[in-house]
Amino acid sequence: MKGETTIDAFEQAMDKRRVKGRSLYVDAWHRLKRNKAAVAGAIILLFIMVLVTVGPMLNPWDHEIPDWDNYSTPPSLDTGHVMGTDALGRDLFERVMVGGRISLLVGVIATLVSLVIGVTYGAVAGYLGGRVDNWMMRAVDAIYALPFMFFVILLMVVFGRNIFLIFVAIGAVNWLDMARIVRGQTLSLKNKDFIEAARVSGATERQIIGRHIIPNLLGVVVVYVSLTIPQVILVESFLSFLGLGVQEPLTSWGALVNEGAQELETAPWSLLFPATFLAATLFAFNFLGDGLRDALDPRDR
Repeated sequence: MKGETTIDAFEQAMDKRRVKGRSLYVDAWHRLKRNKAAVAGAIILLFIMVLVTVGPMLNPWDHEIPDWDNYSTPPSLDTGHVMGTDALGRDLFERVMVGGRISLLVGVIATLVSLVIGVTYGAVAGYLGGRVDNWMMRAVDAIYALPFMFFVILLMVVFGRNIFLIFVAIGAVNWLDMARIVRGQTLSLKNKDFIEAARVSGATERQIIGRHIIPNLLGVVVVYVSLTIPQVILVESFLSFLGLGVQEPLTSWGALVNEGAQELETAPWSLLFPATFLAATLFAFNFLGDGLRDALDPRDR
């Protein structure tokens, strides 16, 4: 009995050492898995992404071609339109799936554009400091003074409504928050011992920023991305609702919500389904983002 007790105590001690010695990201992964809201958000997002990717391949209808025998038909398995049709007889399931592809692409690509600009700009400003930092951040303040939506609309008017230009236009004015966040984190990192060691070893400023500063901002960047994607999707949806976003024959959840709002009295399902998918995606991203923020916070270790 005494030997078994000793073995159990030894195993418990080893378990504690293994837990204590886990890296920040391994520990964050374990904490994220315990967050039920974040896990539910990730599952919902995965389901929606798979559905919008595979759904149109399995559906016999085309998002552009109407069914001449079914105009504003409610959801029915008999007609083959599981979400019904719109006022022009087009299959709503197909259009919601295609619109989901566009909305998610806008969110991901525009966020990547803002990520590249914001992380680079903020890291350079924070690391160089002094007059360079002052001028760079005054430029950010000047852009902040412009109404965000007005700036996006202005870029779209100048460069046209091409779908890829919409991605770039939204991303090009959405990097300001990231630049400020990264600058603040860089200011707290640049005087750390490992940065001083890199300087002493002869690393250039470019190498220090690229190899030491930016990799140590990964936690902040991941949380920012998870919270920015739904924000960008909402901006695109608002632009499409105003008729300034995606144009026919393509569509997005925002454009479908706009169309459904006009047919609310005669065909409420035209609003219900795209609005449900849009709301579920936004909530799921926010739940996941909140979970990542809590999991990656080193103060909670």
